[in-house]
Amino acid sequence: MRVSWGAGLSRRGLLGEATATVLAAAGCTAPAPRRAGPTADPAPGKPIALARDALLMQILAHPDDDLYFMNPDTQRCLDSGVPLVCVYVTAGEADGVNKIPGEPRPPADKAAYSSARHQGLRQAYAAMLGLPPFTAWHKSVTTLRGGHLAETNTLANGSRKVELVFLNLAMHTPQRRMGLPALWSARGLSLRTVVADDSPLREAGSYDHDDLTGVLTGLMDQYRPTVIQTLDPDPDIQHSDDATRRKDSEQPGYSDHADHTAVALFAWKAMARWVAESTERGNEVPAFAATAYRGYYNRHWPKNLPERVLLEKAGHLAPYGGHPDWDCGNAAGCGDYNVGQGRPLTNRKGWVRSTHYRHPGPRTAVATGPDGRLTAYGVLGLRAVRWRETAPGSGQWGAPDDLGGGPLGPVLGAATLKDGRQLLFALRFASFGGRGGPGRREIVLLEQRSPGGEFSAWTGLGNPERQNDRGRRIGSPVAVAAPDGRVHLFVRNADRGLSTRVRATDGSWGPWRDLGGGEVQDGPAAVSDRDGAVHVFASGRDTVHHWVDGALCQEPALTAPGDFPTAVPVPGAAGVDVVYRGPATDRVTTVRIGGAAGPAAGPVLLGNDDRGHVQLRLSGGSVLRRTEGPVALVGPVLHSGPLGPLVVGLGPDAAPWIWRPQYP
Repeated sequence: MRVSWGAGLSRRGLLGEATATVLAAAGCTAPAPRRAGPTADPAPGKPIALARDALLMQILAHPDDDLYFMNPDTQRCLDSGVPLVCVYVTAGEADGVNKIPGEPRPPADKAAYSSARHQGLRQAYAAMLGLPPFTAWHKSVTTLRGGHLAETNTLANGSRKVELVFLNLAMHTPQRRMGLPALWSARGLSLRTVVADDSPLREAGSYDHDDLTGVLTGLMDQYRPTVIQTLDPDPDIQHSDDATRRKDSEQPGYSDHADHTAVALFAWKAMARWVAESTERGNEVPAFAATAYRGYYNRHWPKNLPERVLLEKAGHLAPYGGHPDWDCGNAAGCGDYNVGQGRPLTNRKGWVRSTHYRHPGPRTAVATGPDGRLTAYGVLGLRAVRWRETAPGSGQWGAPDDLGGGPLGPVLGAATLKDGRQLLFALRFASFGGRGGPGRREIVLLEQRSPGGEFSAWTGLGNPERQNDRGRRIGSPVAVAAPDGRVHLFVRNADRGLSTRVRATDGSWGPWRDLGGGEVQDGPAAVSDRDGAVHVFASGRDTVHHWVDGALCQEPALTAPGDFPTAVPVPGAAGVDVVYRGPATDRVTTVRIGGAAGPAAGPVLLGNDDRGHVQLRLSGGSVLRRTEGPVALVGPVLHSGPLGPLVVGLGPDAAPWIWRPQYP
């Protein structure tokens, strides 16, 4: 959630009320190079499916991953009438022990525990649909690609609908290895499924690597979602001590559960296969937006949900956790008692207290073309696309043009050259890996040939990391064009610092350089000030880190952040304003760096309110809300065009929308 400003290809959104604190500070030199990198990517020009009725698909490792890590976003989509399909890959049976807090440990029963967790999900989603938690669901068995069978549960409340699909793969192999990570990385392995108690499906099956990829691809092709949500395919490197790691269920060396990572990788591989199969059949590229959420990462960084949002999110886990005294109609159990009775809020791990995106940033980059029409760039079907306004000021978008480059992460970086040409940057999944193969990521570039015109071929800018495993941990690219004509590209690296490459005025790129400094989260903000200095801000654990022209600066005025910063040059004056929220609050702080104190700049995009409405704070402090139209996905942006400031976002139908606020 970002604060966004009305300035060119603009930045992010942020939740809540604003309080301004205006202070001052100053300047600093940069370290030595790393390396350059490879390759060009596939050609553009494929037909893109037009936007259709919205449908959200979530692909999870375990029952409750969505409630812990994707809410409140899931709830906002449901509230706006978007139907939801949740695919749970494992049975969630773990050790089979559904322990009631404070009671003796019961005997293990994996089939019963899996069933109890399914019942907990039914209770939670019934409540999220506005129905009593013990509302009866329609249960059935469906045949999937390759003849695999799965239990499906369906419930509707008017036009609002949830469907749960249980693949129920075992969480462990017979040799006690973790099942999904082994299925992803090993050759020749198959995993049995678990038959849950009280399920209409009574026969176990088995999956190998290709089976699971194919089933997920088939589900996408069957339901044709416009939004796909997963957990993090490339979690941070995290060297916790062994005792802490085991207690927190993190995989060795990384900040998440190994099942989360494996299922996310299968899901992203399936998305790419869905697009490939569709285009190979001569059909259009499926129009969907993808979002990946951090998982156990949440416990390592300051919490970012204000109390009222946290309480709503935790409230949806209460019916999932259930209670043994409930008369829910499921003999195997009425929820996952291990997380019941308020434990999500008291658990020291604090997973529920944050919702973090793996690829934070705006979902559209917006520019005004030479003819006065708006142009928006985004990612659909893991490929870059361009929408053009049908006429200047019409507020209507034409069909998307395919710019190719896939499979790409969901956030594009953008910079505009002095001559008006557009540069687009993306994180590309060069190889998903699996079955012993390496997973590779790279930063790629698309450069416009003429202002408002077509683009040259995609080119590779490499990766600031030398090893493939470390290279998977990099963040989404952020770029800024400086007044001297150079373009500065920034990427979070595997050590959780920042790396940069700089494009010279002749179009050549310098090597990757590590900027050093403390550990930061992804989602840096980059801006050039009136004097041409390039500032970068990124959120650490107890401060917002600041670099000027590649050198780390000490800014005592920058306090602990709860989310990602936004930076903007002060209009008509020296200095930069940096804006961010504190931990677990919706209060916004504005700090002026390197300039005279004065009123905070505006207007400012404050992101979504509690009900998912986009908010815009004007210069005088009043707030406007967008209460009509589709709910905003992550990252709407504020753009200043010839007709004044406007907001562009991506809706759950995977189509962009424009909001031109009516100013008082």
